[in-house]
Amino acid sequence: MDRVLLIEDDDIIGEMICMYLKEEEFVVLRSHNGQEGLAALHDFKPDLILLDLILPDFEGTDLCNSLRNITPVPIIIISSNARVSEKIEAFTVGADDYLCKPFSMHEMKARIQALLRRFKQTHPSDIQQVPALQEVTVPPMDLNINIEKRTLYVRGESVEMTFSEFELIRLLFENPERVYRREDLINALRGFDSYINDRAIDVHITNLRRKIEVNPKEPKFIKTVWGVGYKFVL
Repeated sequence: MDRVLLIEDDDIIGEMICMYLKEEEFVVLRSHNGQEGLAALHDFKPDLILLDLILPDFEGTDLCNSLRNITPVPIIIISSNARVSEKIEAFTVGADDYLCKPFSMHEMKARIQALLRRFKQTHPSDIQQVPALQEVTVPPMDLNINIEKRTLYVRGESVEMTFSEFELIRLLFENPERVYRREDLINALRGFDSYINDRAIDVHITNLRRKIEVNPKEPKFIKTVWGVGYKFVL
């Protein structure tokens, strides 16, 4: 039976896919994040990978690129993002197919079978050939923000934030290199924080730097633009 590795953190979608594929006589292993997926790659030896683009510890396209450098097996991206630019990026980093949520389970099965059939014809000697585990472990990204789930991971570790801190880092993260005056940040947070002022902005920035920077006194991400305000640098 063909083996499918599913890397998906959403429990409802993950369970639905697992149940359906098992009923269709696939062997399925689900990983809840990127690190689990990379670790499972060696022991499970999948014939195909289903990869969600939104994960708690990796950007999906970065993980797809890492997986493609490790294994030649087909990779199908599953994502709620239907933008053409997102699809192009996924194919550029090694994806073989792209399914937009919500999708038909029957269509998913048909695409899996088509990719497996093509792969087995063109790579008969590569099936289930995966390097040793020590070669597949890659470090997590320095900073990973999930806007929809309001989570922030710093070097693979979850970071707790106040509501105002997350709104502030979200604004900066979504507009890299843009210089924000303190007044701009105050106006952006008004309505969320009734006590926001110049001093509060500086306190939030200081707290964020303590949480995300290796050295808060020499910040890598949140830079001070002297005499103006702050900007976020990727």
